[in-house]
Amino acid sequence: MKSITITGSQRESVGKKATKALRNAGMVPCVVYGGKQPLHFSAPELAFKDLVYTPNAHTVVIDLENGEKVNAVIQDIQFHPVSDRIIHVDFYQLFDDKAVTMDIPVRLVGNSPGVRNGGRLLFRKRKLTIKALPAKLPDFFDIDINKLKIGGNIAVSSLLNDEFSILHPENTVVVQVKSSRNVVAADDDEEEEGEATEAAAE
Repeated sequence: MKSITITGSQRESVGKKATKALRNAGMVPCVVYGGKQPLHFSAPELAFKDLVYTPNAHTVVIDLENGEKVNAVIQDIQFHPVSDRIIHVDFYQLFDDKAVTMDIPVRLVGNSPGVRNGGRLLFRKRKLTIKALPAKLPDFFDIDINKLKIGGNIAVSSLLNDEFSILHPENTVVVQVKSSRNVVAADDDEEEEGEATEAAAE
């Protein structure tokens, strides 16, 4: 999984006055959990644009001014209710031997014959929650829909992998094609019907 580096300054004071001063200066107060004790730091608000405003999943390298580097993932982001600016970010520290839980985006690959024949594609799960060691975290799930016909679906059960655990029931539908009023017969269905008619005539 790709990592994004955020350069930050470690801070000792976490009071309301200090936090307000940081925000007024365009900085975002942050905290990293998961280590021996919480690590408080701040980073420029602009540093989060490629991390927050994207459908992709990333890990983060927090590069502190004292030379310390911490690998982490975002756990929670707080936005201002009016301006929608980032006002606080919680991170969780990563360790090579400790599994972490993350939401991984799903991408659909190909063209569904069911959709070409008038069916409706329903993308039920655009992200899947998984648990894995940091080195085993995928960037995304690619789901091939080239054989997805009307009435068909692709569920979590077909995505299971020894490298990570998917934290959804195996029968959870990720994508499906439902019938609609504009459905036409698929080519292979028409061929099967034609063969059946010829057999009956004989």
